[in-house]
Amino acid sequence: MQPISFKRHRFPPDAIRLAVWLCYRFTTSLRDVEEMLAERGIGTTYETVRCWANKFGPAIAANIRKRRGRADNVWHLDEMVVRIRGKRMFMWRAVDKEGEVLDMLVQKRRNKAAALKLLKKLLKNQGFVPDAIVTDGLASYGAAMKELGCKALHKPGGLSGISCVAGGLNITPPWL
Repeated sequence: MQPISFKRHRFPPDAIRLAVWLCYRFTTSLRDVEEMLAERGIGTTYETVRCWANKFGPAIAANIRKRRGRADNVWHLDEMVVRIRGKRMFMWRAVDKEGEVLDMLVQKRRNKAAALKLLKKLLKNQGFVPDAIVTDGLASYGAAMKELGCKALHKPGGLSGISCVAGGLNITPPWL
């Protein structure tokens, strides 16, 4: 964990950490953070809060990532269609068993090359091979995993074991 230096700042380190935490933890504007700090007796401007968030935010996030440890051993991969500037794109993402997003990638195509790029990026950033990789029925995942040599980890069909809750009753979908 890298120590963060707060030298040459007028405010105490705890006030700066609080402001940065409020900016990134909750969906609040800089002016709202300014008001929250004012309620606690810290008189600052929204521009100062913005500077602190830009300067200290990445370092604090890196320290949190290092402390958090590695992700779960089961990864879920999926893709969805998004529109960016009116163009149809595919957002590929990887999520662990607890629902935390591990990585994401936006591509124009939905093919083996895009799946391979996501898997390589994911394996490089996470630094370990999971016990299982759960995907939907897209054939691109299987082809990419075969090329990487981790076909044995592939578990297609990510909908197994899901039950819908409607009106307080557990209803199993008909496709299961």
